[in-house]
Amino acid sequence: MSIFVLRNANLLDLEEGALLDGMDVVVVDHKIADIGRGLVDPVGTDAVYDLRGLTLMPGLIDCHVHVTASHVNLGLAAKLPNALGVIRSLPILRGMLFRGFTSVRDAGGGDWALAQAAQDGLIEAPRLFPSGKALSQTGGHGDFRARSDQLEPCACSFRIGNIARVVDGVDDVRRAARDELTKGATQIKVMASGGVTSPNDPIGNTGYSMDELRAIVDEAAAWQTYVMAHAYTPKAIKRAVEAGVRTIEHGNLIDEATARLVKEAGVFVVPTLITFDMLSSEGAALGLPPESIAKVDDVRLVGREAIAMLHRLGVRMGFGSDLLGESHKHQSEELRIRCEIVGNLETLRSATTVAADILQRAGTLGVVRPGAIADLLVVKGNPLNDIGVLTGQGEGLAAIMKDGRFVKNELQARTSAALVA
Repeated sequence: MSIFVLRNANLLDLEEGALLDGMDVVVVDHKIADIGRGLVDPVGTDAVYDLRGLTLMPGLIDCHVHVTASHVNLGLAAKLPNALGVIRSLPILRGMLFRGFTSVRDAGGGDWALAQAAQDGLIEAPRLFPSGKALSQTGGHGDFRARSDQLEPCACSFRIGNIARVVDGVDDVRRAARDELTKGATQIKVMASGGVTSPNDPIGNTGYSMDELRAIVDEAAAWQTYVMAHAYTPKAIKRAVEAGVRTIEHGNLIDEATARLVKEAGVFVVPTLITFDMLSSEGAALGLPPESIAKVDDVRLVGREAIAMLHRLGVRMGFGSDLLGESHKHQSEELRIRCEIVGNLETLRSATTVAADILQRAGTLGVVRPGAIADLLVVKGNPLNDIGVLTGQGEGLAAIMKDGRFVKNELQARTSAALVA
């Protein structure tokens, strides 16, 4: 058992939207044991850190990542041998953790094995909530086969670098959902519309019949979990909501009537604006196919307007980045984009309290309170005033704690009473 005391922190309470000064936080093993002012060091304390002048806040949560997407051309990533696919995912995972993202929800590609390796401390990685392979209809957003290919099932659908599997028909989508859940998916991802990075499907396409969508939702519910749906257009979003999907991913082309439907149904939206900015500016140089580049601006240019409308209507939005290949380094720039639209507090909530609710971990992740998991960031500044202290590659973070263990710690010189008998 390890015991740490963090003293004199400016504690960022994102539920209340307040910065509380002079707060002490006691971490016992992997959880927060106590919070208050002037707390007594518990017997057996390992170290005491003075955080005077620094901000203490919960670890960030990214609700839409692809940790195995090591190339912007997802068709090429899908062809990698499994060993190479895993190895290429390791720096992606480490980068996320050291930017302060202590938990991430993988939206296709990441699996139970990577999640378990992160949990066991075998790799430097955030806590991973994997979807396994996303489910895509033939010719849908998860079908990366070229038009010249014979469109039959192939081994590439099951390689670690492929974010999706192609499956059609009510019985087969039920079986595929059960398969992914059995293999450790914490939720199911479904491609409910066309997309940018897939070669053959226009963005306005819908994905799956209503019977197929409902079957997938039913199977997730039977496992006491939920479905997240890739969807851009009002029609695709409406179909997903009516089928019982819990989170809409992207949603760039949503209109007000559909946004009101989303709110009434209690459905979350996870916008991902930074990926479209990066695909637009870097995609061609990084190998994004021309047919995908042609689709980027169809969703990029309206994405900010969608977030503004969703915020105005009170739709709950989680934080997502959805970056691919070498663009993963821009993950925290999504924070800056959101701040320009909805302000710092709501942006921070999207990556903490709201994100934890999306993960069905409200009260245990995304908060600093007794009983919560000790995922903590020590920040060189106040992100309520300057979101820039959380952007870049973690330069503004003096310490990162995941599950009660420091993965980054620049606080050694500020340590007092390092060992308390």
